[in-house]
Amino acid sequence: MIKRLMKCVREYKAPAIATPVVMMGEVLMEVLIPLIMASLIDRGIEAGNMGQIALMGGLLLAAALISLTFGTLGGRFAAKASCGFARNLRHDMYHNIQSFSFSNIDKFSTSSIITRLTTDVSNVQNAFGMIIRMCVRAPLTLIFSSIMALTINAQLSMVFLVCVPILGVGIYLLMSHTHPIFKRVFGTYDKLNNVVQENLHGVRVVKNFVREEYEVKKFNSISKSIFDDFVHAEKNLAGIQPLMMTCIYGCILIISWLGAHAIIASGNNPDLGMSTGQLMSLITYVVNILSSLMMVSMVFVMIVMSRASAKRIVEILEETTDITNPENPVMEVKDGAIDFDDVCFRYASRSEKDCLTHIDLHIKSGSVVGILGGTGSGKSSLVQLIPRLYDVSTGSVRVGGVDVRDYDLTALRDSVAMVLQKNELFSGSIKENLRWGNDQATDAELQEACRLAQADGFIQEFPDKYDTHIEQGGTNVSGGQKQRLCIARALLKKPKILILDDSTSAVDTRTDALIRAGFRSFIPETTKVIIAQRVSSVQDADVIVVLDNGAVVDCGTHAQLLERCDIYKEVYQSQMKGGEDHE
Repeated sequence: MIKRLMKCVREYKAPAIATPVVMMGEVLMEVLIPLIMASLIDRGIEAGNMGQIALMGGLLLAAALISLTFGTLGGRFAAKASCGFARNLRHDMYHNIQSFSFSNIDKFSTSSIITRLTTDVSNVQNAFGMIIRMCVRAPLTLIFSSIMALTINAQLSMVFLVCVPILGVGIYLLMSHTHPIFKRVFGTYDKLNNVVQENLHGVRVVKNFVREEYEVKKFNSISKSIFDDFVHAEKNLAGIQPLMMTCIYGCILIISWLGAHAIIASGNNPDLGMSTGQLMSLITYVVNILSSLMMVSMVFVMIVMSRASAKRIVEILEETTDITNPENPVMEVKDGAIDFDDVCFRYASRSEKDCLTHIDLHIKSGSVVGILGGTGSGKSSLVQLIPRLYDVSTGSVRVGGVDVRDYDLTALRDSVAMVLQKNELFSGSIKENLRWGNDQATDAELQEACRLAQADGFIQEFPDKYDTHIEQGGTNVSGGQKQRLCIARALLKKPKILILDDSTSAVDTRTDALIRAGFRSFIPETTKVIIAQRVSSVQDADVIVVLDNGAVVDCGTHAQLLERCDIYKEVYQSQMKGGEDHE
């Protein structure tokens, strides 16, 4: 896990390495300062030697300034390295997410991915910044201060050795109880983000059913769970500070008491016992030793907090797409012919049942194919195999006479345009949204595609026309307008295969008929696959495929299916009784 994360440091290796180097300089100065202070007291102040006072005072000031400089540089280098590390983490995670197939994306919820890109990365960033600073500073301070303390007075220095195991055991016990809490709380963050996302996305439904109070209670329940977990964890961690301060002040009291006796017994003669300056230096070193242990404990706290986050980040980074290019991919799609040869498909290998079973279909290039079936019959699953959004479980899908698994993914998907059931528009102008289909499209091409999709009329009614701003998710246009814009966007790809997955459900039957008539006139060579709930949307297709429970029940024209297919006849008659207009 650590090895994988460290690959994201990359161009920030220099500041990451420079941070511990300058920390060594800061530690060296901090170790020298108590020695200079001892000399200042013993040889300067107590001896009344102004020259020694000036010299030692100058050295003390210089050491403090150098330590300050090293500390400032360490902070800057650490900030640059940790922020750059977090930037690369987010970049690598997002880049990898873009390569995921639909089956990869199905493994992670949207809220979980958002939490990993934000909260989890921030936790790892803070831990990384703490580690590159304190993992050098604290051990070096501990080692050098211990050596200096033993050099001054080995017997008195043994006092802090009694505190070290007490402090170490206490920190270990606190950490072992805290880590499971942090591990649990980040999973709860996913639930919180999911609640917020669902509420904002379905805010119209929430208000329509007057469920605001219910949503607030659901949010508060999860929020309180996070609050309780953090309070519990922080209570555990709060025990470190009083334990640390008890050890520090206990050591100071004992050393001061024993040191004062040693000074009095020796008549304040350094050659016989201990001097005042040495006692002050010893106290300073002992405080540094125990403070360095405190720093180590804080590093452990950050590691505990970030460990669960790091694991969740690595899960995203190491997830590999199960749909990849072959070694020698076919780079060009010849035409829009589609062939399904004994295709079976299930969304997960552990699923007990196929959602598509033994599909055999052969669609000529340039033809219009209608697909009709009830909810859950496998219509959307079928068409998602064409641009290889999923791979078949058994059998094969061929486009232009070539197995889709042999194509370059970009070449295949550039030749297939899909307008999905859930139409998505992005914040920006209408032009910007349309140019997702072809970023080099001219204004004339945009208008032509919109006329074909029956969208130009309502666009011209907007004050800013094609420069009209679309809000996030297309909330400032109607469902039918959104569908027509998405169809126009797909047409700009000039695809060999156009798939409309129930994408005219929000327009009236007249507009639907105009769109289909335009397809026949303006893109006759493009294979049109139309999934619909309305018979009127597919009845003029060259062939209509009726699906039921993931299997092809029958294929034929509208007239043929009315004669021989009971399911088609039942759907047609039910819609006619409901007043559905057919052409």
